Amino acid sequence: MAGQPALAQGQSAVDAAQELAHMLDGASVDLSSDNLLYALQDAAEAGQPIAMWQLGLMYESGVGVEKDPSRAFHYFSQIANNHADAPPRSLDADIVAQSFVKMGDYYLHGVPDAGIYADTDRAHALMMHAASYFGDADAQYRVGVMFLDPEALGTNPLQSARWLSLAARKGHPGAQARLGALLFNGEGIEAQPVEGLMWLNIAARRAAGTGDEGWIREMAEYAMSAAQQPHIEAALRAADTLGPQFAEY
Repeated sequence: MAGQPALAQGQSAVDAAQELAHMLDGASVDLSSDNLLYALQDAAEAGQPIAMWQLGLMYESGVGVEKDPSRAFHYFSQIANNHADAPPRSLDADIVAQSFVKMGDYYLHGVPDAGIYADTDRAHALMMHAASYFGDADAQYRVGVMFLDPEALGTNPLQSARWLSLAARKGHPGAQARLGALLFNGEGIEAQPVEGLMWLNIAARRAAGTGDEGWIREMAEYAMSAAQQPHIEAALRAADTLGPQFAEY
């Protein structure tokens, strides 16, 4: 269909969605073009998750269309409902998993004006599905944080460390930082200062130039200032050696 990128062999669904986003942002494309919007809507009606995802992002942000959280939620929920059992390593799995995360966020906070009311139990279940079935790193990070919140999944540092570790090993800088702080401080689990400092330093390097750089760097610098010099030296060596293994996210 005109106006949509073709999937290259070996290309992930998110890569294709990003190509579509770049096309929408390109100077040669009019974001207000009815033809472009109709093309995406036709593709969405035909069941193409990439088109639904892009429309969801557009209505969520108000880019190219009037902002409409209700319509954004509709597209994300349509992806999740229609593809909940998609094979975890399939082409569309990453978009499906992120649609579960999006829905979880909507239910976590609620958007009453869009007829979406807060339902924390449902939000947690959606996040857990994305984390456990799809193995989505961002969802695993969210679940790890929830296990440190008594008002979410309860305070369970061992479970938190488990989920944060899964995401950290996939290169998620937020998970790396939270896991590092958990291990360094030893709150509720056995303290492992060297490994904790290692993760914090890996996270600080990974987060450079991103929106998470500030809080992650602050967390890492605080731990480094409180650590013993031998632990710092060992952690930096480990970060240099192992960091490249956990750099893809």
